[in-house]
Amino acid sequence: MLVGLGLLIIRLVIGVSFIGHGSQKLFGMFGGYGLKGTGQWMDSIGLKPGVQMAFFAGLSELIGGILFATGLLTPLASLLIAGAMFVAIVKVHAPNGFWATQNGYELNLIILAVVIGVALTGPGAYAIDALIF
Repeated sequence: MLVGLGLLIIRLVIGVSFIGHGSQKLFGMFGGYGLKGTGQWMDSIGLKPGVQMAFFAGLSELIGGILFATGLLTPLASLLIAGAMFVAIVKVHAPNGFWATQNGYELNLIILAVVIGVALTGPGAYAIDALIF
């Protein structure tokens, strides 16, 4: 029972955070720049076409976050979030080193480890997957 509760807390924190990040990219919510602004930034770092890349990144984060938080299709949710984190590491954070204080990849790697860990262990008892699989 406590394991399921622990996994629920992890899924909710990560999932809701990614719902927010996806909403920033797609809709400009929560201080985000929306598709146009995010697309311009993605163009500037070599992810072209920027608006399309912003759309796919935002959609991946939004859908991945919803699925991860609810524990529905957890392996797919983890893959969507992991993909976003991998691209963020390679294209943005790796050149800055490890530490987040220098805009490095530390936080992205932690998130990557969490979502892969949950995908491998399962979402826990308090998940839609537990009800249907």
